[in-house]
Amino acid sequence: MTTDNRDHHHRPGDGAWPEGFIHCSDPHQFLWVANQRFRGRGDLVLLHIDPSGLDAQIRHENLEGGSEQFPHVYGAIPVSAVVNVTPLRPSTDGTFGESEHEPST
Repeated sequence: MTTDNRDHHHRPGDGAWPEGFIHCSDPHQFLWVANQRFRGRGDLVLLHIDPSGLDAQIRHENLEGGSEQFPHVYGAIPVSAVVNVTPLRPSTDGTFGESEHEPST
């Protein structure tokens, strides 16, 4: 999520999420996703979401043909389910590393 839209409420299918679900990552996946899709971006935040705070269905899927399963949220993520927000800043070479972004368990 970018810092420009983190205070807005998005629902799957509203234009921000045209697939009908919100792409998420488990803690062991987010750095790979950040480096594959968002390398060099300095306007990102990492949302730590408590799944028990969601009314929406979560499906672990891979719709791109790989073996890694990613959580997809099929509904809104209420602000109350976000338990922490961490700025996600790249290093000088544009990559994201574990030391400063490791989510708490």
